[in-house]
Amino acid sequence: MKKRLIKIIISTILFLIAIIINFNNIFINNAIYIISYLIVGIEILRKAIRNIIRGKVFDENFLMTIATIGAFGIGEFPEAVAVMLFYQIGELFQSYAVNKSRKSISNLMDIRPDFANVEKNGKIEKVDPDDVKVGEIIIVKPGEKIPLDGYIIEGNSSLDTKALTGEIIPKDVKKGEEVLSGCINLNGVIKIKVTKEYEQSTVSKILDLVENATNKKSKSENFTTKFARYYTPIVVILAVILAILPPLIIKGEVFSVWIYRALSFLVVSCPCALVISIPLSFFGGIGGASRMGILIKGSNYLEQLANTEMIVFDKTGTLTEGVFEVQKIEAINISKEELIEITAYAENYSNHPISLSIKKLYNKKIDEKQIVRAEELSGLGIDAKIGDKDVLVGNEKLMNEKNIKYIKSNDIGTVLYIGINGKFAGNIVISDKIKKDSGIAIKELKKNNIKQIIMLTGDKKEVGESVAKELGLDKVYTELLPDGKVEKVENLLKEKSEKGKLAFVGDGINDAPVLAISDIGIAMGGLGSDAAIEAADIVLMTDEPSKIVDAINLSKKTMRIVRENIIFAIFVKVLVLILTAIGISTMWEAVFADVGVSVIAIINALRVLKGK
Repeated sequence: MKKRLIKIIISTILFLIAIIINFNNIFINNAIYIISYLIVGIEILRKAIRNIIRGKVFDENFLMTIATIGAFGIGEFPEAVAVMLFYQIGELFQSYAVNKSRKSISNLMDIRPDFANVEKNGKIEKVDPDDVKVGEIIIVKPGEKIPLDGYIIEGNSSLDTKALTGEIIPKDVKKGEEVLSGCINLNGVIKIKVTKEYEQSTVSKILDLVENATNKKSKSENFTTKFARYYTPIVVILAVILAILPPLIIKGEVFSVWIYRALSFLVVSCPCALVISIPLSFFGGIGGASRMGILIKGSNYLEQLANTEMIVFDKTGTLTEGVFEVQKIEAINISKEELIEITAYAENYSNHPISLSIKKLYNKKIDEKQIVRAEELSGLGIDAKIGDKDVLVGNEKLMNEKNIKYIKSNDIGTVLYIGINGKFAGNIVISDKIKKDSGIAIKELKKNNIKQIIMLTGDKKEVGESVAKELGLDKVYTELLPDGKVEKVENLLKEKSEKGKLAFVGDGINDAPVLAISDIGIAMGGLGSDAAIEAADIVLMTDEPSKIVDAINLSKKTMRIVRENIIFAIFVKVLVLILTAIGISTMWEAVFADVGVSVIAIINALRVLKGK
């Protein structure tokens, strides 16, 4: 950009000298014009010649070269220089715009770690993150980026996760918690045990997603490519006809006038506004999304989002937190505290999420010497002996099988019935919590005219229907296995309109097949499952469903800007082409029309960088 700016300034000074100071010598004046032209236009001439040799004749470089050399040929030296000068000013503006949109993505690139501090035999060794193996211990000091995924084995700190999630508030982490590469350690020194090699780490995957995002073109971008391919040779042929035919068939007309008009016609015909502004709009959209913690794998998916008609959510981990918590305790002839204690002892050896929720609530050290026996009964629950008590913890089937008279609970969720020494002691209701953000997301999606919002879950009917009712969903399908989810989505794809798109939102490894077959696959929580990220088209870096609303709003804004630029550019181009052909517009107006349309379209495209 600096080099181009310097060339433009020098060329402009020489151009003004040639116009303002008349040397009364046509050769000196013309020589100054030619030098001014070559300073600013030599690169365009080289590109035109290079492309002609490669067989790519009809592009803007060719049009500018023909038009300006032709202007020199008919003695219009000032206009030849002005055309090239204004074109380069337009290109400078374009470079600035592209750099600005790139900056939003390059900021994300700053998450790439430069090194890792590996602890070996009590010593710290600075190595390339690629050389760190799974299981090794790394030390991250305040101000450093976490180079690889792992979990903290020593220390606590606050992390800046903005580059990954778009979240401004630092995240507090302590021993035992998972941390992701790309975050910045803000205060304490932490020791991390590496769980993934660099190639499989979060930061590597994010960089790969963003770097490849512009490879997948949208229909609008493909339209401009095809448009330029056919449009440019057509206008060149029309310009040739305009230069030759009128003087031959109209009496009194001279070739120089019509050649001038033809050259002006070529100048204004450059499809720069379309070729520049439309890819720039999508590039800016992808960059703006990344700043909000939304990674879009290609501009085609950004375009499709605007046509979303149906959104299908997985339940657990997507609309709900995926964390089971005790919601209710009913104790009979025993205190609630004692009921929880006995249940926690019985569940001690199980790593099931329900067992973990019981132990989390108990939150005391378990004396395993008191656990005489603990046997897991498949599909029923646990049969244990805690001290001198025979304990049963499980479902209704377990109570029936062991002939324990129990009181049936009508609460929504997973109900654990507890029997002690052959008598019913009460129940504990455990359920998954709905995310606070889910309700907001559903309301906003309905405001966005999404026709159907559907939930799929493997949970029991009453659990799924309870969540759907609370959130105000249109439909819910329950008790589905992974293949059942695929079948449902395949059927739903048949129900939508031809132009409408179906987006599926999920977070787990079992969602990968559904993410892959949907029009738009959205992986929730960014990093929950490697398979989900791989299969998804869009990755949300936080667990907030409302990010989908942000993505749709950004998509609609991008497409609105793209349509505005297409209509504006084509309308002005056609109008000025007609005016040029009939002699109302000169080459000066042609230059301003070409550069002006490009600049206005670029400014319009830059609006998308502001986000939703």
